Amino acid sequence: MTPAPIRILAGFGTVGGWTMLSRILGFVRDIMIAAIVGTGPVAEAFFVAFRLPNMFRRFFAEGAFNLAFIPLFSKRLEGEGADEAKKFAEEALAVLLTALIGLTLLAQLIMPWLVWALASGFEEGGERERLAILYSRICFPYIIFISLAALFSGMANGFGRFAAAAAAPVLLNVVLIAAMWLGGEMGWDPGLTLSWAVFAGGIGQLLLVQQACRRLGMTLSLRMPRMTPGVRRLVALGIPAALAGGVTQINIVVGTQIASWTERAIGWMWFADRIHQLPLGVVGVAIGIVLLPTLSRKIQAEDQEGAAASMNRAAEFALFLTLPATAALLAIPELISVVLLERQAFTAEDSAQTARALFVYALGLPAFVLHKVLQPAFIAREDMRSPLRYAVIAMIVNLVVAVGLYPVFDWLSAPIGTTVAGWAMVVLLWLGARRLSPTIRLDARLSDRWWRMLAASAAMAGVILSMETVLDGQGWSAFARLITIVPAGIVCYAALAGVLGAFRVDDLKRAVRRSA
Repeated sequence: MTPAPIRILAGFGTVGGWTMLSRILGFVRDIMIAAIVGTGPVAEAFFVAFRLPNMFRRFFAEGAFNLAFIPLFSKRLEGEGADEAKKFAEEALAVLLTALIGLTLLAQLIMPWLVWALASGFEEGGERERLAILYSRICFPYIIFISLAALFSGMANGFGRFAAAAAAPVLLNVVLIAAMWLGGEMGWDPGLTLSWAVFAGGIGQLLLVQQACRRLGMTLSLRMPRMTPGVRRLVALGIPAALAGGVTQINIVVGTQIASWTERAIGWMWFADRIHQLPLGVVGVAIGIVLLPTLSRKIQAEDQEGAAASMNRAAEFALFLTLPATAALLAIPELISVVLLERQAFTAEDSAQTARALFVYALGLPAFVLHKVLQPAFIAREDMRSPLRYAVIAMIVNLVVAVGLYPVFDWLSAPIGTTVAGWAMVVLLWLGARRLSPTIRLDARLSDRWWRMLAASAAMAGVILSMETVLDGQGWSAFARLITIVPAGIVCYAALAGVLGAFRVDDLKRAVRRSA
């Protein structure tokens, strides 16, 4: 099948829509987890167990492998045709699958040490450690299924088809929600139910994207793993990306280690991160998925100006949606935590502590989204070394801030370090991107609009904070306050953005026509 032209706005809409559904279902999942196990030992053990394969996934598949695979696959598809692209994908599949099986077997043998490396604050032989080892052994094979799913997703994205890959996380959340409901009806152990549901959900995600590729004519055959020229190039590009991914995961380890020394803090950070991941996932993930193959194609066609224009429009789209979300999270974090999480096993103290972490994470939300705009500029040009250098510097910043502030802020120093390091990474990526190509710059439209978006978001924050104070004083319930404030905030931001010139309807109409 011939690859389709990639329409950025249409791609954002497809990926963003599915990602929004996934995040909503993911939050339903987390609300159920909070209600069933709260932030106690079972919750902390499962969060560590679920984090382990996801850490290696980001390091192994979405980091080292897929960031190197997508540009190489897209170039073969664009320049040599579908048959050569398919051959390269089969060679990559053989190497990836072999490495994943070896990694999983090794992890099963050294699981107690892996759990200790992530959460040394769990008392030796205690309930948290024992459960974390058990759950981790069940969850870890998820890395095989989700990493292979990432390969098939990269192939589909290279064809300009984004729906199946974006829908795959929805399936995982459906499986987890169904498992918790069924487990409650049947009286199953909640921690074991969650762990086996992760395993099953990974199989479902792989089958979904594999079938999508089959419909594109990309039915891959298993080969013996060989170091072909294409694989050697993949490995050469993947090693710096792997190291960069490893640096990012060290930041997660630092945060989890610090939180593990305070009982229930892993749960507070987990739930705060899940709330802040809702806008980050919808906007950031959509941009990252659509922008990378778009830039790869434009750069292959030597259209540097077109690549720069795509980055500017992606940044404009990201900031337009992210800045008001950031303002809302900063204005009413505890109200959000109370309404979304506080029930049954999740207490008022859990809500208050989660809100503290959410406020700090929100300060870094624009930075984390801008990473998704800036990093593809390097990856599409096969420059993996620069992001690695920047990631190492950001890791050092995170470590110094998190450990240095621990005596003052206790476990909250971990999200503070994450946020400060996120902004440091943005500065480094931007300065590096400017040296990478003279065409990478803020164009006149983005330069004129970003501060207008910021002003509209700040004004909206003032409005919703005032509404929260007034409605709380009148005795409204937390739920009633939130469902009143959220739509009012959306209307307020849309009106202010229009008045201040941060957004024009004509621009959207033109973008829709170009994407149709």
